[in-house]
Amino acid sequence: MTAQTPIAQAAARPAGPRLNEPAPAFDALTTHGQKRLEDYRGKWLVLFSHPADFTPVCTTEFIGFAKRHDDFAAANTALLGLSIDSHYSHIAWVLNIKEKFGTEIRFPIIADLNMAVAQAYGMIQPGASDTAAVRATFIIDPEGVLRAMVYYPMNAGRSVDEIYRLLIALQTADENGCAMPENWKPGDAVIVPTPKTPEEAAARASEGYDTVDWYFSTRQL
Repeated sequence: MTAQTPIAQAAARPAGPRLNEPAPAFDALTTHGQKRLEDYRGKWLVLFSHPADFTPVCTTEFIGFAKRHDDFAAANTALLGLSIDSHYSHIAWVLNIKEKFGTEIRFPIIADLNMAVAQAYGMIQPGASDTAAVRATFIIDPEGVLRAMVYYPMNAGRSVDEIYRLLIALQTADENGCAMPENWKPGDAVIVPTPKTPEEAAARASEGYDTVDWYFSTRQL
């Protein structure tokens, strides 16, 4: 059999989730009972995977998410963890984090032993591991549409603060019909949509925005 080139191998892999398309449906056992994607309709959802229970980096991440739980909830956002561990391993780990670190994990964790959810969301990266999910994070909007996804390697923990910042940026952009500059935070100026015609571009300087050039204008909300 002829060996495939790297390009051919990549083309043969199953397609993963794609931005601005419906997120893959799931129906999975969690530490808070059975959960489906449909259960989160009307809310934003942050679905995040970790390689394994009872591991140091993952523990710090779960503590980080737990400390921001109320902030996410105030933004109409639910948290949902996942790893390819058993239901009882999740329960034991949650109890251990509370006992050893004094932090209560109030969000559910999917037990994905058959890798069904992990495969659907592209959480399994063969270059990292065939049996553990990498540190993948997915932000899903209230209509069930995948709006953002971020992947981290096994040996570097993700920033919960950045995930929260990204969530608020997406929500604010939706509400105000604008785009967000690098490292935008609430209170910062936002980017005005670029003109679509030469006439609109010529008029941009007189529209009252903070305009550097016709394609780059900002405003306060």
